Amino acid sequence: MRHIAIVGSGPAGYYTAEAALKQWGDSVRVDIFDTLPVPFGLIRTGVAPDHQSIKGVSRRYETTALTDNVRFVGNVMIGRDLSIDELQDLYDAVVLATGAPNDRKLGLPGEDLPNVFGSASFVGWYNGHPHFAGLDPALSHDTAVVIGNGNVALDVARILAKSQEEFAGSDIVSHALSALDTSQVRRIVILGRRGPHQIAMTPKELGELAHLSRACPRVDTADLPAETEDAALDPGQRKSVTHLRAFAAAGPCADRDVVIEFDFFAAPKAIIGCERVEAVEVERTRLEDGKAVGTGETYSIPAGLVIACIGYQTSKIPDVPFDERGGRFANDEGRIRPGLYCVGWARRGPTGTIGTNRPDGFAIVEKIAEDIGDGSGKAGRPGFDALADERGIQIIKFTDWQKIDEAEIANARDGAPREKFVAVERMIEAAGRT
Repeated sequence: MRHIAIVGSGPAGYYTAEAALKQWGDSVRVDIFDTLPVPFGLIRTGVAPDHQSIKGVSRRYETTALTDNVRFVGNVMIGRDLSIDELQDLYDAVVLATGAPNDRKLGLPGEDLPNVFGSASFVGWYNGHPHFAGLDPALSHDTAVVIGNGNVALDVARILAKSQEEFAGSDIVSHALSALDTSQVRRIVILGRRGPHQIAMTPKELGELAHLSRACPRVDTADLPAETEDAALDPGQRKSVTHLRAFAAAGPCADRDVVIEFDFFAAPKAIIGCERVEAVEVERTRLEDGKAVGTGETYSIPAGLVIACIGYQTSKIPDVPFDERGGRFANDEGRIRPGLYCVGWARRGPTGTIGTNRPDGFAIVEKIAEDIGDGSGKAGRPGFDALADERGIQIIKFTDWQKIDEAEIANARDGAPREKFVAVERMIEAAGRT
């Protein structure tokens, strides 16, 4: 019997468990650990609440979770409840699938001012992540600045711009919905250091901005390159730029309450304020060999809320080598050291889509199979259970999660799929545990 421990129950974790089942069938036991009492990681707390179709992939993970060979072990923090070394003593292979839940810092003066947030915390706030449920952003100023030119920046801008009615069918948590309902934000500026041809925004997400009921997107035609240059783009980028050209052609947004402005060739230089953020200082840029270079021309955008959507990094774990520059675990194609591996964003950094993690999971299982052969006779699941009993670690299993799931669905407001618990204690109570 081979015993595999996977740390992290998001897409990378469950795809790796699925790959292990296909590789070894009944000759493997997989325990999937998570700090929270609830599974699915990014699907639950990272995917935008109004993108319910994407969240449907969790049904695939549930199929894996309900097999006899796979167990969800929630409410257990590796590095706090037990160490990596202890986990390696118990399992033939330990796979870190912890994702990249932490914001990269801007590295700018003033970024620690109140009401300046990273996207992980802001998205966690409206998605009901227990670590960020108490964020309480002030939405009393008329202007918000969103820094970044990727899909997360679009998600944040869209959530800020939507009307109450447009959240029907979403699982946005009630505390965020109430705050957004009284929001005074009427201008959302999306800052990008480079131009329209360099954005990392996909066509679907950009296209959604054209269908908001009370908001409209605006692009300065002067920021757009010659249309003939679009031919050099790949099809997806070309579609995205086509949306930007349509936003520019539509002109002013006189009949809408909220405007979403794309400010290209604009690099933030400092966050300005005393007791809280009051403005963002910006330097105009130009492209040189595809890189943004400052021109020396600066201007200020008055703003009461700033959200930086510039990327993420993996959480460090004691005694695990870390690549500071890449924001991930130091590894050689997924191998960290004998018996210890990483997969998904923890391996390659925050790149790719949810589906990208599936081949990643299968690839790491092939490496594990090469390394461990028939297994080494380690204690595996029974050994961990004995250690958990000894230390008083309360495990939340998948059957417990199903009770939490039922309670969230039962508590949903009209038209919503669920009302998430945002406190770990409430989750554990809903599971029928103390």
